Amino acid sequence: MSLQDPNVLNPQRRKRVAVVIANPAVSTTTSWPVGFWWSELTHPYHAFVEVGYDVEVFSPEGGACTADGMSDPNDASGYSKTDLISQGFIHTPDLRALVDNTKKVSGLDVAAFDAIVVAGGQAPMFTFEGATDLHAKFAAFFEAGKVTAALCHGSAILAYAKNSQGEYIAKGRTVTGFANVEEDFADSAVWSYGMLPRDKHVMPWRIEDRLKAIGANYVQGGLWRSFAVRDGNLVTGQQNFSGAETARLVIEALGR
Repeated sequence: MSLQDPNVLNPQRRKRVAVVIANPAVSTTTSWPVGFWWSELTHPYHAFVEVGYDVEVFSPEGGACTADGMSDPNDASGYSKTDLISQGFIHTPDLRALVDNTKKVSGLDVAAFDAIVVAGGQAPMFTFEGATDLHAKFAAFFEAGKVTAALCHGSAILAYAKNSQGEYIAKGRTVTGFANVEEDFADSAVWSYGMLPRDKHVMPWRIEDRLKAIGANYVQGGLWRSFAVRDGNLVTGQQNFSGAETARLVIEALGR
């Protein structure tokens, strides 16, 4: 550790976290507009600022981002109507501006942050394959020994992020992400409402299957249970109910 390290010069420096959300897209399986999931941004954001961290919001392409409709507490479905943390974030102009003006991942200075957290939603499953800057930044955080986290379908990043030796960073690591049992539930729900024919699936591929295929030790906590796991400096959360638990493990790793 050199004398130029800001942690040496100022041990009380506020921790800095980069949260990455997905840019809007159109699902290739359903033709629906897709985006990030509100609670996967807002719940970790709330936990981080509560302990005094500075948080900045990025996306692969930068600019305005939109959320999956059902993640909005004001959505007609009522699915997220009890999510008061997201409700408060959405109706606080300074916070909403973070989503309307995200910074581009290519400009993310790894040395200036202590951790990265990649949120989910449906869009990562359709956009992260081509998000090569995000692949590189995520791997750079990991190889630098910084806290490197992904949540729900944001764990799609683990299907692409490789270290400097060309190995998947998740290989041999215990990780989680959106579970097959949850994908089955989502498929059954849209089938039952006639929103998709039964030979179609909501997602083009599955987190659990892909992570196992690349050699990760995939684990999960059960259907819609808040669950996250830490393996060294890699933290992963299972789904949209796991934002606070994911943030807790990040905070545990970083300290205050």
